[in-house]
Amino acid sequence: TFRSSVAKAAVDVGAAIINDISAGELDKAMIETVAALRVPYIAMHMQGTPQTMQANPQYHNIVHEVKDFLHQRIQAAAAAGISEDRLVIDPGFGFGKTLHHNFILLNQLDQLTTLGVPLLAGLSRKSMLGAITGNNVDHRIHESIAAALLAVTKGAKIVRVHDVKASKEALAIYNAMKNCAAQEINLTTSNRN
Repeated sequence: TFRSSVAKAAVDVGAAIINDISAGELDKAMIETVAALRVPYIAMHMQGTPQTMQANPQYHNIVHEVKDFLHQRIQAAAAAGISEDRLVIDPGFGFGKTLHHNFILLNQLDQLTTLGVPLLAGLSRKSMLGAITGNNVDHRIHESIAAALLAVTKGAKIVRVHDVKASKEALAIYNAMKNCAAQEINLTTSNRN
């Protein structure tokens, strides 16, 4: 939700995290509400509002603009008392971005990791994936797995997925390969000593 009243009501009945598509921009009380609730907070970038976001989105440099926005929202959260260990950032794939913007952002996602808080990528079943393959939303598992893996290789610590089992298995293979490579580096270094 981007509404502070909904966030409070949700936490009151057991919600454990707030995912705000506007990072506190649409409801100025959201940041202070989340700080008082003391729950983790996902702050997402969106250009415009849900009603206007896809009406000709424009950027001079999408990566820099998204990064600057998220940096400013991290500072606002910190000023309100939300500690960095309760904060996650999301570049907002598909929210006020063209197909081209989305793929530039995915390709340079690692530039957002320097902001110092975990990065979430929500690419699962997005229309940007269907625009490439032509598959409808219910048939985008392969594209979604590929996008999740790409996001993780670019520094995403959290991926939002629909196909949990397939995503988990794909990430297990990626992590096994990564761990094997790390062990080989350690063995090579040890053998040199």
